[in-house]
Amino acid sequence: MLALAMACAPAGTPAPSRNPSAGPSAKPSELSTADPQTRPGVRPRKGEVRPIEHTGDLPPVISSIPTKRKVVFLTIDDGWEQDPGFLREVRDRRVPITAFAMRDAVEARGTPDLAGGPGRYVGAGKWGYFRQLRDAHVPIENHTLTHPNLRLLAHDAQRREICGASRVLRKELGDRPTLFRPPFGNYNTDTLRAAKSCGIQTVLLWTATVQPGGKIAYQVPDKRLRPGDILLLHFRPNLARDFRILVNKIKRRGYELGNLQAYLDAAAPRR
Repeated sequence: MLALAMACAPAGTPAPSRNPSAGPSAKPSELSTADPQTRPGVRPRKGEVRPIEHTGDLPPVISSIPTKRKVVFLTIDDGWEQDPGFLREVRDRRVPITAFAMRDAVEARGTPDLAGGPGRYVGAGKWGYFRQLRDAHVPIENHTLTHPNLRLLAHDAQRREICGASRVLRKELGDRPTLFRPPFGNYNTDTLRAAKSCGIQTVLLWTATVQPGGKIAYQVPDKRLRPGDILLLHFRPNLARDFRILVNKIKRRGYELGNLQAYLDAAAPRR
């Protein structure tokens, strides 16, 4: 399934540049963490990925990657439960995953979602935890400041949420995000206009969610993985255990884990 949002807006917003050496705790050995070629995960073969048809000037909204290869992509949202075991799994096994950080979750402002039960590591490392994820080659992207339903906000309020989160990510991690995930998957044309003005190139949704215990909740009738699926996890309790279960399940089904940014680059919209 591929979802695209097409609308018109004034052109001229420059693409943001990535500067992985900027920001707190950057080291010479970490200067390539923002380069898709240094990240783990399989990369597309020549001609494998169909280009995304996109005629507007606003960022495309993508829920899967257009490929027939048995490859899926892991993403994780918010930042509440900062499980050190999850960090070790990602780093030591070189598992490709893209994180969408929400400021209030990372900084433990408020109450986390209790769907997975009470947490042990809520806000344990705050931005230091995400710097460790960054140094393990995990791209950290934008998931707003406070996780509102953007469709209920006016354009200026949406822009404050998205641009504000991008500024925090740049300050704390050194990179300006180019991907955005709207909370609850809710967005409208104002969201896309605001995202573009904040330097966002792609709005990323998902095709399946991962529930406690590593169970995959599909959004298709046949309840199975499909090539190009984007899976959504959250920083919930028991994350390290559930993540191991999920990765092993995906591999048993004959799927590879993909380098998301490399595939997005290969599927860059044709104008």
